[in-house]
Amino acid sequence: MATIYDVAKAAGVSPATVSRVFNGVAVSADKVAAVRAAAERLAFTPNRAARSLRTLRTEVIALVIPDIENPYFTEVARGVEDVAQDAGFSVVLCNSDARLDKEATYLQIAVSDRMAGVLIAGASADSDVTSVLEAGHSVVAIDRLLAADVDAVTVANRDAGHLATEDLIRAGFRRIACVTGPAEVETARERARGWREALRDAGLDAPDELLLHSTFRVDGGREAAAGLLARAEPPDAIVAGNNLLGVGVMQQLAESGRTPSSFGVAVVGSLPFTTLAPSAVSVVQLPARHMGATAARMLLERIGGDTQPPRTVVLRGELQPAVR
Repeated sequence: MATIYDVAKAAGVSPATVSRVFNGVAVSADKVAAVRAAAERLAFTPNRAARSLRTLRTEVIALVIPDIENPYFTEVARGVEDVAQDAGFSVVLCNSDARLDKEATYLQIAVSDRMAGVLIAGASADSDVTSVLEAGHSVVAIDRLLAADVDAVTVANRDAGHLATEDLIRAGFRRIACVTGPAEVETARERARGWREALRDAGLDAPDELLLHSTFRVDGGREAAAGLLARAEPPDAIVAGNNLLGVGVMQQLAESGRTPSSFGVAVVGSLPFTTLAPSAVSVVQLPARHMGATAARMLLERIGGDTQPPRTVVLRGELQPAVR
């Protein structure tokens, strides 16, 4: 007896599209033709498929992110929504504030509300999606890996840190500090690792005193930069581990009378706002929107019945060097 998922696979569309066709929702003519042809071949009955879809799950996916105020995750969300909407799914945006308790609450809601799947940028290395997987829902990790063996889409974080640091070295800076996120977050650790390796590859020191872990927020960048600049031997450049840290670093530099033309700054991630000309700062652009779109496609494939082993897709950033 054919199901909605059999028809979707035969027609080369998502289960949500099959549902929309037989519920009179607007779908492109070519998809309607493909779905109806597949349904006829499989002796599929629309009412049975509709009941099956209702009892298994809703056409909703959850996107759990650690900081809704960070434009980086706004771009991720846009990529997710673009793909989900095209497939007939809605997206519920959940802001965990990088807190495991809030994250766990949202994951439980995703299960109890029978959401079709979850996309998650984990609050920390201790993020636990076991309850979602045990309930039979699909999970895809975004931006950072999870302990669970699930699909993931990340960026080459070590490479990004290396690119940012390398650019400062080429510009002639030698005592380069790194301000990055919490040590328990893999993204922060890997970008710091790239900073350290770039310095060592150039024969320069990478002392622990020049590596500061903070929050991935503007105030974290300000506080870390203030501490570095107040030292008896301050750095001559700073690598900021994300966009908001970069803004905080530049705010503190401006207050101290320094500018990126004399004090090097390289930022991992696009700067959301700045009072300085963007060309004065080196930036490693991260493909946030592409990441969200890629993760959403992978999740929809799982929802549609894909059973291949978990995959990890790693996207690379692109250096935009400062004009000095």
